[in-house]
Amino acid sequence: MTTSPRTGMVPVDDTALAFTDTGGPGRSVLYLNGSYASQRSWRPVIAELGTGWRHITYDERARGASKRSADYSFEACLRDVGAIVAASDVDRPLLVGWPYGAALAVHWAARNPDRVAGVVVVDGAMPWGLTGEANRERIRRIFGRMRFLLPLASPFGLAARMTAAQHAEVNIEINEICAALDPVLDRLTCPVSYVLATGANLGGGRGGDGGDAGHARSGASPQPAPAGQLQGAEQPHADPAQGLPGRRHRRA
Repeated sequence: MTTSPRTGMVPVDDTALAFTDTGGPGRSVLYLNGSYASQRSWRPVIAELGTGWRHITYDERARGASKRSADYSFEACLRDVGAIVAASDVDRPLLVGWPYGAALAVHWAARNPDRVAGVVVVDGAMPWGLTGEANRERIRRIFGRMRFLLPLASPFGLAARMTAAQHAEVNIEINEICAALDPVLDRLTCPVSYVLATGANLGGGRGGDGGDAGHARSGASPQPAPAGQLQGAEQPHADPAQGLPGRRHRRA
């Protein structure tokens, strides 16, 4: 089915989400952003893939052109995915998610197995996260130190229009969700492809092969980037057209 390009706002709960649908006759791809990123992060990927795909992007609550909300929880973000799917009238899209969006993709696919064609996760959805009170305080301190920079980063899609404390709580929650991903991955019935790169995330320590990244890699295969670390600063560097293998990569 061929659809026409459109942009607009999708109402959900107490807010409204800015979305873009390129239309076209190709396979529908719904892109799910990093924690504090906006839909602009996907522009290089969309440009490279071209018009053979139907590209659907949106800004999460308090990101990009979307409105603020009283609820920035992971469950609220899952409701947002459903709202965008319904508003786009899309049949079984391919979900492409990047760190925070990767966790959203696998959770939404596990809960809606008949509504998803497959999942591509980019540097995320690894069953590991920074948990425990010491790490929660560490995350709060990091974002507290960045409280004056976050409003400046927001227009560039590098932060949300939230307080530093709200940024921190979003990150604390996604770390705990990532640490508990194993049962979610076990429930997936659609094809899943992992695209795993290198490098640090916003506030994520030393990056590279040191520190927490090395800790994450010691328990997973193939070599992952630290999915549960502080997220949102990098641009996605993956091509959804790589295809979907009929298996998923799991821990050794």
